[in-house]
Amino acid sequence: MRSSSAEEIAARILSAGGPFSVYVHLPFCAAKCPYCSFYSMVPAGGDVEEYCRLLARETSLYGSILKEGEARAATVYFGGGTPTMLSPDQWRALLGRVRDDLPAAPDAEISVEANPDSLTEEHLAAWSDLGVTRVSVGVQSLCDGELRLLERLHDAEKARRAVAMCVGTGFSTAADLIFGLPGQTLRSFANSADGVIGLGADHLSLYQLALDEGCRWFGSSEVAADGYRFYRWAQWHLPGRGFAQYEIASFSLAGRECRHNIAYWTGGSVLALGAGAWGYAGGVRYHNERTVEGYRAAVEGRGGAVEESEELDDRGRAREAAVLLLRTSAGIGYDEFSARHGREQMSAILTALEEGAPADCFRRTGSSIALSSKGMRVANAIWRLI
Repeated sequence: MRSSSAEEIAARILSAGGPFSVYVHLPFCAAKCPYCSFYSMVPAGGDVEEYCRLLARETSLYGSILKEGEARAATVYFGGGTPTMLSPDQWRALLGRVRDDLPAAPDAEISVEANPDSLTEEHLAAWSDLGVTRVSVGVQSLCDGELRLLERLHDAEKARRAVAMCVGTGFSTAADLIFGLPGQTLRSFANSADGVIGLGADHLSLYQLALDEGCRWFGSSEVAADGYRFYRWAQWHLPGRGFAQYEIASFSLAGRECRHNIAYWTGGSVLALGAGAWGYAGGVRYHNERTVEGYRAAVEGRGGAVEESEELDDRGRAREAAVLLLRTSAGIGYDEFSARHGREQMSAILTALEEGAPADCFRRTGSSIALSSKGMRVANAIWRLI
């Protein structure tokens, strides 16, 4: 790891050319879910207002540099935490600042995560006025028992209402669902998936319950469960509902893929804003100060908040690119990959895949290689081969 500045990151985005993406982290939650290992905090009085002020300052610094070049933001994603902890007025100020300060393409995709317990019609009105195009709703389940297990603050009816409100307002609406819960059945998972589709969701993100270090349930055997059959069922069932798997955890109707997700997996530049946000620029992977306290000190001291960065060597960059591309249904295009990373790197990666995994784990054409449905189910083992 090494030290980088906001100015260096902005310069790398400009030198990379082409469009870039923006990720804005909003770390506030009303309560901490027991399975969550992401950085978040319960705000005290004035915390949200101060954080928005810091975000505005960080955004302004990057904007003053990026506006000097031709690069434009093609996607902007507000994640958390719980972004709906911000009031509609705070959203109007924050979104207005981001749109004013950062150069963006006219057709930019703007996504916001929302939690059913705190989403209001006023949020949706503000987002609609300010050009938000997608809302990703943290449904997790439409089974009240499963929601209680996860200690979610909403019930199934609130989740249904949240999805219906987003669809009714005209947003492209995504729903997050968790599988592999103790006691969960294929029937309850199917009811959740079909339920949100029936409400008009056009994108599903499916996540297996993972207990990573830093979450309250880490190391607990009581909540560990096998998710393989749920994932395999989704791969079999969802195409029949019109939902294609375009990425390892994502299914969508045609034309409703999340462009921000695709930018990550295809190695696009990502500008990171906010405490703990991660980004990528011109071969450098970096992250901001991890805590709100550290973020405040950095922004107030120097305008930017980059804490650490890592510049991969040629081999590391090729390996990372291959793993990310193999998350997608498009996979690795031989000519484009070779142009970026060299034919020797392409050949070495193909040899490792062919020697280490069965042929039916892949879909191959004369110009590309991608994971098959079976390969997607054992992707972690395949990625380790590279």
